[in-house]
Amino acid sequence: MTTATEESTGVAHRLERALRPFVGGDLPVNLVAWDGSSTGSGPVVRVNSPDALRRLLWHPGELGAAQAYVTGEIDVDGDLDAALTHVWRTATERDLSGVRATPATVATLVRTAGRVGALGRPLAPPATQARVRGRLHSLGRDRQSISHHYDLSNEFYSLILDPHMAYSSAYFTDPSVDLESAQRAKLDLICGKLGLEPGMRMLDVGCGWGSLSLHAAAEYGAHVVGVTISAEQKRFIDERIAERGLGDRVEIRLQDYRLVEDADFDVAASVEMGEHVGQANYPTYVEVLHHNVRPGGRVLIQQMSRQGRHPGGGPFIESFIAPDMHMRPLGETIEFIEAGGLEVRGVQAMREHYVTTVAHWLRNFEAHRDRLQELVGEEMLRVWRLYLVGGAMAFRDGRMGVDQILARRTP
Repeated sequence: MTTATEESTGVAHRLERALRPFVGGDLPVNLVAWDGSSTGSGPVVRVNSPDALRRLLWHPGELGAAQAYVTGEIDVDGDLDAALTHVWRTATERDLSGVRATPATVATLVRTAGRVGALGRPLAPPATQARVRGRLHSLGRDRQSISHHYDLSNEFYSLILDPHMAYSSAYFTDPSVDLESAQRAKLDLICGKLGLEPGMRMLDVGCGWGSLSLHAAAEYGAHVVGVTISAEQKRFIDERIAERGLGDRVEIRLQDYRLVEDADFDVAASVEMGEHVGQANYPTYVEVLHHNVRPGGRVLIQQMSRQGRHPGGGPFIESFIAPDMHMRPLGETIEFIEAGGLEVRGVQAMREHYVTTVAHWLRNFEAHRDRLQELVGEEMLRVWRLYLVGGAMAFRDGRMGVDQILARRTP
């Protein structure tokens, strides 16, 4: 039988008292600590080790919480989406941006951490956290960043994505259609906007696993050059080219976009690659598209946008998924495109389509969980669950968007 004294001195209760000034009142979750004590109401969050608190002390907020979650030092019972949504909405309602630590509240928190065994040197980052080096957006560093995320294994992505291997927002003409059909509709939408006809030369910048390159060649008769800096992606596409007898129409280069100098394509497309080039290099990215398309040629850019103070997507995304990524409001991207000599002819918002796309990816993820764990391990699985759930929330709640921008090179 638990006594009143034990209840008031349990780890969960000590933490609750120390955290109240930082969360604007009562805990928005039911906190269960490693000693079995619990307090609060709402989604159940289990703190399984003092190491979780040590991470949060050294990296307060999103990064520390993400590190603790992916290592299993923190667990969330039940629906992760529902739990994160509840915490996010509570923080928004309480407007925690106005919460300021004082010397007294910090001292109380540090004393509490010491009493529960959470003080100490910073822990090593989780094995799944990105480690990229070199000058920002140098050729070498960009290869490291892309390899960290895209070279997990082709089988891993094949179990999450549709048969086209399209790792970008689909286009749902009807919410009831399956993911493969919606991705095909997206590819047709792009090819139609570009006005593809047999024999046209097309440049696919950041071609991924080749969904657009292969579709444009097989269904529209285009001659396509796709560029990627992921060796795994190139190997995958080359195998599909051979299987489908498209060797005379599709060439895939392991090449940085900045090194493309053909300058004679009829059209160009770049699907959700512009986010990776960085703010300073975005004019160079637009110039590459402009330079490599003949005067009057069309260019289609599908790209994510973001509002708020984290253009890289936030500490978790920047540390575990896409190091060095940069997103901006749609209007700013259009300004870059126009300044680079491309005339914007149309913009189509697709934010809601991404919500549905990620829902399909999550279902595939859960359906193939056992095999995915064999491929990449439990920690990476936890990274991906947090990534997919958090991404779906960001698009659902309007913090992120995705748009197709059709432009043409002015004469």
